[in-house]
Amino acid sequence: MSEFIVSSYNIHKAVGTDLRRDPARTVQVISELGADIVALQEVDRRFGDRKGVLDDEFLRRETGLAPVALTDRLGARAHGWHGNLLLLRGADVEQARAVTLPGLEPRGAIVADIRLNGEPLRIIAAHLGLLHQSRLLQARFLSREIESGDGRPTLVMGDFNEWRLGAGCSLMPLRRELRAVKRSAQTIASFPSQMPVLPLDRIIGCRKAELTDLRIHDSPLARKASDHLPITAALSLPRIQSAVM
Repeated sequence: MSEFIVSSYNIHKAVGTDLRRDPARTVQVISELGADIVALQEVDRRFGDRKGVLDDEFLRRETGLAPVALTDRLGARAHGWHGNLLLLRGADVEQARAVTLPGLEPRGAIVADIRLNGEPLRIIAAHLGLLHQSRLLQARFLSREIESGDGRPTLVMGDFNEWRLGAGCSLMPLRRELRAVKRSAQTIASFPSQMPVLPLDRIIGCRKAELTDLRIHDSPLARKASDHLPITAALSLPRIQSAVM
C-alpha cells in the first residue's frame, strides 16, 4: 500500500474572517497542510472576468503543488472550473476534464485520472449547490462518474454544502460507492472556521481508496484565512497497476 495526504479547502476567494483578501495568507495555509492532493473551492471571482485570486507561480514555489491544467474555464483569467482547482504533487495526469453539474445554480466539478507514484487514482473535486434538490441531483451525477471509471480507486472531495446525516442527507446516492475505514466514514465539522459546527466539507474514498485519520487543519492562520477550515485525511492505495492499464 502507498499512503498520501489529501485535503479539501474552500478558500473563500482568499477573503478571511477579518474581511481582508490576502492570497499570500491562503497559500501559507495550503503549505501548512503538507498534502499531495488538494481540492480547492472558490479560487476564482464569481463575476466579471472570473479572475483567479491566487498567483500560480507563488503557489508552486511555496507549496510544491502544481495546478491541474484545464482547457475549459469560465474566463481566460480564471484558475479552474466554477471555482474548483485541483493541486497535485509529483503526479502524472492521464486526463482531466471539467464537468457541469445539474441543478438550479451554476456548479461544476473536475474529474481527473492520475497516477501517483505509479498508482492509478481517479479524483473528483466538486463544489455542490446550496439547494437540497440540486445536491441530490449532483450526488447522483457524481455517483455515475464513479461508476464510469475503469475500476481504479476513486477519491471524491470538496465543499458539499451538506450538514445532515442519515436519510435526510442529500449525499445518500454516494453511500453505495463508499469504501472507507475508521474515521473516514464519519463527518467532521469545518464551518465556520472560528467555531466549526457544520460538516460542509467532505472527503470520500471509493473503490479501494482507503481513508484514515480524517481531521480539520485548525491553525491560527487557518482560522483567519477563510470561513472554512481545511480538512485532511491519509489516503492508502493498493498496488493494482496490472489491473488498470
